[in-house]
Amino acid sequence: MRVTPDGGWELLSDKGATVSTMEIDSAVAGRALVVVVDDRTAHGGVDSLGPLVTELLTEAGFLVDASISVQADEVEIRNALNTAVIGGVDLVISVGGTGMSPRDVTPEATEEVLDRVLPGISEALRSSGLASGSLDAGLSRGLAGVSGSTLVVNLPGSRAAVRDGMATLGPLASRVIDELSGLSE
Repeated sequence: MRVTPDGGWELLSDKGATVSTMEIDSAVAGRALVVVVDDRTAHGGVDSLGPLVTELLTEAGFLVDASISVQADEVEIRNALNTAVIGGVDLVISVGGTGMSPRDVTPEATEEVLDRVLPGISEALRSSGLASGSLDAGLSRGLAGVSGSTLVVNLPGSRAAVRDGMATLGPLASRVIDELSGLSE
């Protein structure tokens, strides 16, 4: 995957990844990219989480550049996150791969991309998820942090955890993005 001259995304290899792009007229909150970590979706299965995150981000005022699907592989996840950061998006939301199974490697891949970890965001996501009854959110090992001037957040791969996580993340992401862009000074 690479950033095209017009600011879009292009898939360079069909090795286990799929890309769908979104076009929206204007962004209020910033540019975002969604990374769905799921072997079935990466191999052409139905993606129910990418469209949900995209819809919630759009409602929050973000321009969503794309929703991409990658296999549960550290290198593929890290490459997708790095490409988003290099592409200059303000926010990257990854969905899936935050649990305890051997294939859940999203936090490990994310840790290598981050310049600074923001544990308060991860803790807020877990706490609010548990309070709303989402065990997936409460047991998530997901991280949140900053890479360059991009906020990177891992969400668990369940609809309940995504809905609650996005509601919790909204004001926190806006604050971080404002600070990173110098708007809060």
